[in-house]
Amino acid sequence: MAFRAQLVIPEQRALFDYWSECCGERTMPARRDIEPGRLRRHLSFVSLIDVELEPQQRYRVRLAGTGLREVFHQELTGHYLDQVPQADCAALDRVVERGKPAQGISSLRNATEDHLIQFWLKLPLSHDGASVNMILGYDVFLHVAQAVALTEARLPAVNAS
Repeated sequence: MAFRAQLVIPEQRALFDYWSECCGERTMPARRDIEPGRLRRHLSFVSLIDVELEPQQRYRVRLAGTGLREVFHQELTGHYLDQVPQADCAALDRVVERGKPAQGISSLRNATEDHLIQFWLKLPLSHDGASVNMILGYDVFLHVAQAVALTEARLPAVNAS
């Protein structure tokens, strides 16, 4: 519950709740447990990231929603994240190492957009119930003023719990 309370974006909380439901008694669900139809309203900002361990640990985007393409001005599907300048592979390393979800906020500036704040969520998936072989990502991008207003509106609710 402490992790969920840190999620500022309502859609992130909904996706985290669905991921938790898919876990059942396990620490993380498998990709086969995730039904794309249940993510319909999130799909434009969803990513599925394969974890490749050999010959070195790398992350390859299996699927990236159209909203991500619009923000990054490139198709991410099929690319390795270490080839995407704005990608934070250290956060993915933590998800793989710990087998637990991670969330955060990053600043994003590109040539055609105003300064954006990225609220990211990374959820581990496991084919064997022990090691992370895929990561379900969900990213939301807000202009600074929107991010501040949303965060300030959420603060009283978090402080009350």
